[in-house]
Amino acid sequence: MPRTETELMLKGYGLTTAEFFYHMPDYAHVLNTFVWQEYDLAPDHPRLFEFVEFWQSEIEGPLHSVRFTHRKMISPGEWRNVTGEFTLH
Repeated sequence: MPRTETELMLKGYGLTTAEFFYHMPDYAHVLNTFVWQEYDLAPDHPRLFEFVEFWQSEIEGPLHSVRFTHRKMISPGEWRNVTGEFTLH
């Protein structure tokens, strides 16, 4: 059963965004980009490295470079249940 994004964030996952630069298969001197996003665990980034391995074994365009960032949206200590809301004006 897949977990929701909130469940993943509460378990320590953060949003990882990676930009892949790769050579076009038919035009070796042309670089193209592909953006990938997934919830992943820092600092090991197992899902990112799994995707890089998939790319290298299954995709024809050889990788030139990968640039990525990781942002933890919330953590268990920051989350709290809100039972009410006040509106002003």
